[in-house]
Amino acid sequence: MCTPSDFRILIVDDIEDNLFLLQTVLETEGYEVDTAGDGETALAKVNDSPPNLILMDVMMPDMNGYEVTREIRQNPNLPFMPILMVTAYDALSTGQGLAIEASNFIRKPIEFELLLNKVANLLRSKAKS
Repeated sequence: MCTPSDFRILIVDDIEDNLFLLQTVLETEGYEVDTAGDGETALAKVNDSPPNLILMDVMMPDMNGYEVTREIRQNPNLPFMPILMVTAYDALSTGQGLAIEASNFIRKPIEFELLLNKVANLLRSKAKS
């Protein structure tokens, strides 16, 4: 059976406080965590060493979370990885998220119990595939 320490999660957010908070919560649960402050850095890290799961902020400058997710999904050399979109907007475009094959969504302010449940469920599904 897999444990949290078996999984590496990449958190992508342009706000350092958000990165720190999410990293702290996930590392406390035992996950290995890496961070990226922008879309370009995230793509480089994903291409270099694909994580098991990505927490992707939607609203970022230069390259938003939808664009980064689209780039990841279009790369045939990358294995499938769950992408959990994180947004502060109530009017999140579910259609846009489905079009880029986001695995799930979570809204800010983040309810950490809900986040941990979604992360565990996505990783469990990935481990079975």
